Amino acid sequence: MALETRTARLTVLIDPRKKAIFERLCADEDTTPSQVVRRLIRGYIEEKQGRPWRPEDELAPARRRRGSKR
Repeated sequence: MALETRTARLTVLIDPRKKAIFERLCADEDTTPSQVVRRLIRGYIEEKQGRPWRPEDELAPARRRRGSKR
């Protein structure tokens, strides 16, 4: 499986109390909030697409929409 590129930033506004609890739970599991969010997003994508997500698939729909022949 190809490695993911981590160059995009996602800004999410949440309740400060939820953020504090989330960060504490992540620390308890020796993981970062970013790792957990990436895992949740990947799971959501796989659920909606009905198949495992692959990094090489991420740009394919955008290329087809723009009419690229690649």
